Formats: sequence, structure tokens, C-alpha cells
Amino acid sequence: MDRIVLHSDLNSFYASVECLFNPAIRDLPVAVGGDPEARHGIILAKNEHAKKYGVITGQPVWRAKQLCPNLVMVRPNFDRYLQFSRMAREIYYQYTDQIENFGIDEAWLDVTGSVSLFGNGEKIAHTIRKKIYSELGITVSVGVSFCKVFAKLGSDYQKPDAVTVFDRANYKDKVWPLPVGDLLYVGRATEKKLNSYGIKSIGDLANFDVKLLYGILGKVGVVLHRYANGIDHSKVAKNDVSSAIKSVGNSTTTPRGLETAEDVWLTIVTLSESVAARLRENGLKCNTVQVYIREENLFSCERQAKLSAPTFLSAEIAKLAMEIFKTKYNFTRPLRSVGVRACDLVSEDSPVQLNLFHDYETQKKMETLERTVDSIRAKFGHFSIQRALMLTDRQLSGHNPKDHVIHPVGVFNDSMEV
Repeated sequence: MDRIVLHSDLNSFYASVECLFNPAIRDLPVAVGGDPEARHGIILAKNEHAKKYGVITGQPVWRAKQLCPNLVMVRPNFDRYLQFSRMAREIYYQYTDQIENFGIDEAWLDVTGSVSLFGNGEKIAHTIRKKIYSELGITVSVGVSFCKVFAKLGSDYQKPDAVTVFDRANYKDKVWPLPVGDLLYVGRATEKKLNSYGIKSIGDLANFDVKLLYGILGKVGVVLHRYANGIDHSKVAKNDVSSAIKSVGNSTTTPRGLETAEDVWLTIVTLSESVAARLRENGLKCNTVQVYIREENLFSCERQAKLSAPTFLSAEIAKLAMEIFKTKYNFTRPLRSVGVRACDLVSEDSPVQLNLFHDYETQKKMETLERTVDSIRAKFGHFSIQRALMLTDRQLSGHNPKDHVIHPVGVFNDSMEV
């Protein structure tokens, strides 16, 4: 017997909530984003009116303003969005305890055990759709299928305020003609590579020789081939189960272009402090450091390297991050965005293979020092104690990086970049 899986996607979530609280802008093109004056200007969400002008999520604010000069920009209110996300979750919980968040505005629900009480998957989806609108005042699109991947495709298929069913009888007719980039976990780089081999649609991927796919993408190719054929046995996590943190990272769009190595170093140190603090909070250390950069022309790349020993020290993370930057990147243009991520995480008390060339005594002293800094900041605020380096350019260092922390969670069992 097939499972019945729903994927619920709250439509234009941030923008919808803002329009709910400010009816005067409801019929205008609206986008939620950062401060364009400080150049933290990325579109986080847009409503349907803005979408018609070509405004998309992740777009720089200046570009969105070019496409839609009368765009109404609203600064994000994350406490409000979290409140609505929790209220939506309470509605889901009325139909199942198997709920797995996929971001603040999306969730999978396994309602296989609920059909005898509430009707089939499509009926449950429509009931949830209507209830969210009547109780929260926002709309939702819901995908219904026999696996998580196709349910996610269903919620994207029709927007806003819609229910789409992809079942065994219709998925080849409805799913396979969709662009391969619509398939979950097919990123832009993977889509481009697949396109170069003539794989344009999900159907092309489903019918492509799996051995050749392995040669092109490795294990990822095999997994994506299964997904394209509706083979996805991954379970929907229960309500009280949280995923293990696989990596901890943070990034920032800088207030001005980074033009020198000193600018990059200051930004990396600022980010590394927030990453290291989050590692310590969770009792973790990292073995690998990744660095992400994006230029003014939006070209981006990511590189990584191994540490000599696991660490949660900001100084060690920042030092390796800067080494990666200097050796792996040809600094030819000003940078717009920089990110630092700690990967290959282990528990801080995990046994470690000793390295004769590593100074463990100094590391222990530094660990005590950084924990002391954590305690001071917890009591008196982030800016109560800082490195002298931070005073050299307050424009770059004058924000608390822990206000925006990203915890990417791995999807596949093995570490892969899709």
C-alpha cells in the first residue's frame, strides 16, 4: 500500500503575512527584504503582484526595483513569521503527528494513518487549505503524492491556493514533462550539467541510463534517477523528532564591496565568531571549513579544506577560511557576499587521533578564553567584548552576526553537493 504524503507550502509567506497586517499594501507589488541602503538587499519573499514584474526570491533589491519601480519594500519580521509558522503547524497536527518542516513556510505531512478519519489525501489537503485561509488569513498550496519528492513538486505545480495530486496513474503525464530543474535537490549547477547531456525534463532524467548518470554525477546521479521515477522511501519525521545538525554556517551581504584582503579578513573573522559560538552552544567541533564568496557581478564559488584537529575556536576557523580564500580564489573584483561554514561535525568530547604537530595546550587555553567571551556576551550583549580588529571598520563589523545564523542540514546519507 502506498503512503499518502502531503507537502504544504504557505504562498508568498513573508509577504502574505505583511499584507495581512497592512491591508493598504495588499493590492500593490510587495517584497520583503533587507535594508537596501546598507546593501543587505536581497528579496526574501514577494507577493503575486510583484511576481508579475519578474521579481524573484534571492534577487538583489536594486534589480527588483529596476523591474518594478513601484515595488513596496518591507523589512522582515521573523518573530511574526515564526508565530504564523507555529499556528500552521498546529493545524497540521490535527491530522497527523508525522510532520517534517522544510523551512519556515513548508512542511511534509504523512497522513496515511488518517484517511479512515478524514478522507483521502486530496480531501485532507483541501481541508487544510481552507482551514489555513479561514484561521490564519493566508493561502497555501498543497501537493499530494505517494512520496515526498513528488508531493513537493505538487505544491509547486499550482500557486496560489491550490491542491495538486500526483499519483501512480498520472505522474508520468504530469511530472515527467516538467523541467529537470524543478526536481527537488537539482541545483543550478546540476541542472546545467544535466542539460549539457540532453537531459532537459524530469522524464529525460527518469529514462536516462543510470550507469551513465553515475559517471556524470556519482551517487547523486543515482539518487536523482530514483527520485525522477518516484522511488523515494524517505520517511516523514515525526513531530517530536529533530534532525541532527550536519553543518553550521553564516554568510553576509556586505555594506560595501570588499576590495582588499584586509576587508575579507575582517568579514571572515566576524562570521567565524558566530559559527564558532554556535558550535560551542551545541557541543560540537568541526573538521572541515568551507568558504563561499560572491562577486559584484554575482559570480559565486565555494571551496573547503580540512583542519589539523577538530575545533570550535573562531581563530582557527577564521585562519583556515582565510587560507582557503587566498589559495583558491583569484581576487580580481570586489566581493559582495562572503560565507563561512563548519562541516564534518563531531561531538566536542569525541575521541581524537592525536597529532604531534598540533599545540593542544594552547588550544585548551583558547577554548577556555572563548567560552569566557560567550558568558560575557550572554550577560551583557554581543558588543560588550570584541576583538580590537573589529574597531578598524565599524561599517563591516558593526552588526551582530548571530542575528542571522544558518544551519544547513544534509539531505543524503553521504556528504554531497547537489
